[in-house]
Parts: sequence; structure tokens; C-alpha cells
Amino acid sequence: MEEQLSTKPAAPPVSAPPAPGQKPKYEFFKVVQGYLDEAARLIEVPDYITTILSQPKNEIIVNFPVRMDDGSIRLFKGYRIQHNNLLGPFKGGIRYHETVTLDDLKALAAMMTWKCALMNLPLGGGKGGIKFNPNAVSRAELQRITRRFFHALGANIGPETDIPAPDVGTDAKTMAWAMDTYMNTVGQLFKQAVKGVVTGKPVASGGTHGREKATGQGVVHCITEWAEEHDVNLGGATLLVQGFGNVGSNTAVLLSKLGASTIAVGDHTGYLYNPEGFNPHKLQDYVRKHRSIAGYPAGKPISREEFFRLKADIFIPAALENQVGPEEASSLQVRLVAEGANGPCAPEGERVLLERGIDILPDVLANSGGVTVSYYEWVQNKRSETWTLEEVDARLEKAMKRAYREVAEMARQKKCTLRIAAYAVALQRLAAVYGEREIFP
Repeated sequence: MEEQLSTKPAAPPVSAPPAPGQKPKYEFFKVVQGYLDEAARLIEVPDYITTILSQPKNEIIVNFPVRMDDGSIRLFKGYRIQHNNLLGPFKGGIRYHETVTLDDLKALAAMMTWKCALMNLPLGGGKGGIKFNPNAVSRAELQRITRRFFHALGANIGPETDIPAPDVGTDAKTMAWAMDTYMNTVGQLFKQAVKGVVTGKPVASGGTHGREKATGQGVVHCITEWAEEHDVNLGGATLLVQGFGNVGSNTAVLLSKLGASTIAVGDHTGYLYNPEGFNPHKLQDYVRKHRSIAGYPAGKPISREEFFRLKADIFIPAALENQVGPEEASSLQVRLVAEGANGPCAPEGERVLLERGIDILPDVLANSGGVTVSYYEWVQNKRSETWTLEEVDARLEKAMKRAYREVAEMARQKKCTLRIAAYAVALQRLAAVYGEREIFP
């Protein structure tokens, strides 16, 4: 079987050639696959392993009707991509956004495989979503959409099979609805044994302390390790934060406790600048209430171009993918880019940043705190335990710092970027298991 799988097709180009006057099309899945191929060559992984990892194991598409508040019936398309479950159940977020595509979810599911392997978690990669704007429907409609989606997924998910979590456009409340829907479809006998079907739940409904800030906390641990390694004092450091949802806001709040100041923020509604520094707690509360930074009084509106030209110490992209191309990379005046979002730097933009001597903490490492604490929640559900915030925080800090050191050491040994080093560390772990278990049958 291995010989049959050893013929590997040539890697596709990272991006399609652009038409005159147009930006290159960003093909996220091909970009992620390109990183995997580069890491595989670096550590000399057998071709059959990268062939297996080059496509998801399952691609699930469901179309389901939902009755809207006005009585009309609207048909929604939902996805669940299950990339790899060699190490354990599929694991990954559910995204509600009007730009959701199959290609992007495949890329994000693959990234979850690398994150789980990098963090030494007994989980595999998955991702899902629905293509719609959650801000354009009522709360009652959002609940019905969520429940119908999870009902449509049926036996494709489960606490030992595939464990969804929050992502862009979803939150703890979404996960509570999802869990309740699943619990009420598996029968009374198992109802209380399946709380771990999703993670990122409210604490009272079986969630864990520390999950909401976990991704941002992981970003901060990586930044503090980088700062120590490069003799940078974070007290008085200045930040640019793109995206002020869960990840961006919590990262800014946590860094403010270390003395760092957020001088500019941006989201889908625009960008704001405050040279004295925003109060991240107040801005976080404002965004929770208004769903964006639009109208926040303590900042001066600036353009996207002006935002990327501001001088600061650290840039934290925590919005969507493909935000930093060559133009943005040429404009940035920072020492470090810490990727809170998945895939915010296009390969062309990354090359420019590295040529300019700007360090990059890659997404596959920097924002893996979320899935790590999701794993802790899953374990607590399985054991019927509740861990304190201090226990969760201590475990996460140890895990993130260990992963950072492993990636940094791989980068030094192989003389490669931190991104490729992170993929290489993850791939080594997957390759070792494939080598031991081989291919069925």
C-alpha cells in the first residue's frame, strides 16, 4: 500500500497568476499545503505521508431549511471538513461568516491537524461553518440556524468522533445550543455523557475556566518568549491590533497588564488611532455591546493605509486571512508580527517582512492556545471534573512555552523560518505515528 501512495503529484502554485491590474487570487488551502511540502522536504518525510495529508479525510456538506422570523423558509449550506484523525478525534471551530468557502475550511482544518500535533494533543484537525452573516439575523433565527445545522450533521460529530468549537461569528452561547441539540438527539441513556461534543461552552454548561481568553493568552505567551529571547522590554511597548473580537481584544488586555499600549485598532468597519493608547478593557466592552469598534469615541478614524504605516513595536493581526500582502508588509514599521488570526500573512507579504528583518510568530504556533484549552475542557467533561482558572492557566503556559522552544530549536537546527519549523515539528510527530502504525489494511 505504501508503494502505491508514494507517487506524489507536483505541488500546485501558491496563487493563481493575477489578471492585469488585479491582486493575485489567494488560495488558502494551496498556501497551507505549500508550507507542509516545504517542511516535509526539510525533515525528509516519506512522500506517502504528505500524500495522505494533502487532502481531508472527509468533506461534509449539508443543506438545511430554517424558518425565519417572518415565516419564510431559507435554505442554508453548512460544511464540516474532517482533515485527519490519526492522533485522535477531529477538532476545530465552527465559523459563521458570509465569506465561508470549502477551500478556506479545508485549509483551516489542515491547520488544526498541525496545531494539535505541534501541541502534543491527542486530537486531529477539523473545521466547519455556514456561509451567512450572523449579524444580519435575529437571536431567535441564529439559534434555529445553529440547532438545524448541528442536527443535520448528526452522527458525523460526537465527543469521541469530531468535537466542534467556537470560531469567527460563533461564541459560547452558540456552543451551548449545539450541545443541547446533540444531547437531545442521542437518547436519554447517554444524555449526560456527551457534554464534550463541543468545547468553548459557558462554564455553567460544562465549559472550562480560561477558555474565552485562551487563544489570546497563547499569543501573549509566545510574545513574552520572543521578547525574552530578543531582550525586548514589553513595558512601554506599542501595539497595532487588527480585529478586536475574542482573540484581538484579549491579547490587547493581557499585554496591557505587562505594560504594553494599544495605539491603533481596526476591524471590518474601519480603523482608529489613539497615540496615548486605548483602554483595552473599555474597548472590549464596547465591542461586545456594539459588535464592532465603529463609533468608539476615544480614537481618531484613520484609513487602512494609515494604519499599516504607523510606527509601533508589535503588530497583531487577529481578523481574517490574507490581510498582509506585499504592500502592507512594505508599510509596516514594527519589530514583530504575532499572528492571532489564521493565515493573515500571504506568502508574498511574509517574504517582504522577513527580508526587512521583521520577525513573525506563525499562526500554527501563536494561536494554538485555543485548541489546547479546548482539549482541557474535553478532558474535564470526560472525567466529570472542574479545574480552577489557575490550573488551566498553569497548564497552558507550560504547554505554550514548551512548543515555542521546540519550534525555535527546529528553526535554528534547520535554518528555516519559525513557520516552517512549526510545521516540521508537527509533521515529525505525525510521521512517527504513521511509521509505527503503517497503512490499513
